[in-house]
Amino acid sequence: MIGGFLLFRYLPLRKRINAIEQTRVSRKAAADKALYQGGQLPALRRQLQKLKQLVGNYEAKVPSDNSLGVFLKRIANLMNEHDLREQRIEPGREVQEVEGLSCVPVTMQCKGRLKHIFEFFSSLQSLERLVRIERVRLQNDNRFTGEVSMQAETVIYYRPEAG
Repeated sequence: MIGGFLLFRYLPLRKRINAIEQTRVSRKAAADKALYQGGQLPALRRQLQKLKQLVGNYEAKVPSDNSLGVFLKRIANLMNEHDLREQRIEPGREVQEVEGLSCVPVTMQCKGRLKHIFEFFSSLQSLERLVRIERVRLQNDNRFTGEVSMQAETVIYYRPEAG
C-alpha cells in the first residue's frame, strides 16, 4: 500500500510541485527584470531627448531633392562673405550611400587668412543642410604672408524621390 501511494500519488504530486516551483522562480525573475528595466526608463527618456536635440530636424537637414546648384551657390557666397579668394568648388559624382539616402562629394579650394577659413567652416557647420567634412588640408604660402591655401573634401546628403 505504501509502494502504491509513493508510485501513484506522491511521485506525480512531487513532479507537479517541482514544475510549479520552477514556473514561480522564472516568473519572479521576469518580474524582477521588468522592474529593473522600468527603473531605467527615466534615464532612457533623458538620453532620447538629448539625441533628439543633437539630431535636430533631420527632414530639413537632409532634403528630398538634390538642389545642388543652390547649395554650391550658398557655399560660394559664404566664401565671399569671409574674404576667401581663388575659389574652386567642384561637385563629384553622386553616390547612393545607404538605402533612401544619396550623397554628392564636393571638393572646395580657396585662399585666405586662417581666421577667415575657420569662420567659413563655422558658417558651413551652421547651414540648414547636413554637410560632412571628410578631409581638410591647410597649407601656408611660401612667403609666410599669413595666407593659407585650403583644400577640403566634403559630402552633402539628400533623399532621392521615390520613383
